[in-house]
Amino acid sequence: MRLIFLHGWGANAADLLPLGAALQAQLPPEAAALQVQSWDAPDLHPAGGGARQWYDLNTPGWPQKPQAVSKLAIKLDTELQAAGSEPVVLFGFSQGAAMAIEVGLSRPLAGVIGCSGYPHPDWSLTQAPQAPTLLMHGADDAVVPVAAQAALAAEISRVGGQVEVFTFAGGHTIPIEAIERAAEFLAAL
Repeated sequence: MRLIFLHGWGANAADLLPLGAALQAQLPPEAAALQVQSWDAPDLHPAGGGARQWYDLNTPGWPQKPQAVSKLAIKLDTELQAAGSEPVVLFGFSQGAAMAIEVGLSRPLAGVIGCSGYPHPDWSLTQAPQAPTLLMHGADDAVVPVAAQAALAAEISRVGGQVEVFTFAGGHTIPIEAIERAAEFLAAL
């Protein structure tokens, strides 16, 4: 199974790589090995130091978002073609989760996992996603309020999509209980 991580705003591809090993360790022995990839967002983050962003959250209206969505869609389509019949799962955190949901739910993925994600203002689904979706969020997230999880789940459910919601104690992070829940989700695919 190919597992592709999309990092949050101000991080980079290396940020989520350790999560791949943590997820593999939580999977049952008979589960397929994870082939982990982590993709860098296309733009440099203003903080510098290797930080990246899918689009600038500080620019009103997020004018770079359409181009970021298009670039990610092309890259994901190429990856899906290369994978053939091998399952591909997209796992995004925060801004990466918003991107994973917007781009991933319209493609033939094995699954989509979003942690601390949010819906883009103009995002909606026209048909049920092919992939089951797991939405995880901290109940006390001060960066992306947990209400964003409910908005995403409502939209996926509205079109008949399969969505699971897991809310954990804590804030804008991926704690061990979220890693365990994500591993259960992956094992069931």
